[in-house]
Amino acid sequence: MIDKPLATTPQQGRELVIAARERGLMLTVFQNRRWDSDFLTLKKLLAEDVLGTVHRCESRFERWRPQPSRGWRDQAPADQAPGILFDLGSHLIDQAIQLFGPVHSAYAEIDRRRQGTRSDDDSFIAITHQSGTRSHLWMSSVAGQGGPRFRVLGDKAAFVKTGLDPQEADLRAGRHPARPGWGEDPVAQWGQLGTDDNLVTIPSVPGTYPEFYRQVRDALRGVAPVPVDPADAVTVLEVIAAAREATGVTS
Repeated sequence: MIDKPLATTPQQGRELVIAARERGLMLTVFQNRRWDSDFLTLKKLLAEDVLGTVHRCESRFERWRPQPSRGWRDQAPADQAPGILFDLGSHLIDQAIQLFGPVHSAYAEIDRRRQGTRSDDDSFIAITHQSGTRSHLWMSSVAGQGGPRFRVLGDKAAFVKTGLDPQEADLRAGRHPARPGWGEDPVAQWGQLGTDDNLVTIPSVPGTYPEFYRQVRDALRGVAPVPVDPADAVTVLEVIAAAREATGVTS
């Protein structure tokens, strides 16, 4: 099990996939955000077709960290995959592809806003999926006020969801995933479905990071596939590489 983004380049990712296959070893990628409450809720709404045909999805991981850290994300050299695009962008790109299918084309803006950081801290990617849906993905460390976590527009209705999945904050606070209420979104953060003149509050599907590990267990026992196909991570790396190349980012 390797943390996202799996590798620093698509080619390195492909080599890992081939090496694992040749040796008969399990290989999966820790794309834990597939088990976020907000993502699971949106996935459920799409399966129920309450949004209709989605023409635009806005997705954000925005934070307010005006001072760069001394850690890997802000200070590592380019060959170690630093920056917010490799970090949070890996999640947002993966989620968008899982929801709306393969990428047809992409446009990117990759910026370094804070003095003292060596890597991007404020980036944006616009993906056009083969399905015709457009995903606009924001990731930032310099957002004094964040936008909606999801804003999804379909030809039947829209869905707007604010706030972040609670599981990471709960883990940092020492709470155990086995406790009652794990992964449940605060009611104040439940999303709104419909149109401006007819909105319905949608209870969030509880997030469940433990499910990732249950699927890893089953994959090791040979009774189920891995929870995240490493080929999906290679696809994410291809999008990141194309974005960096198109914007001239080399460090």
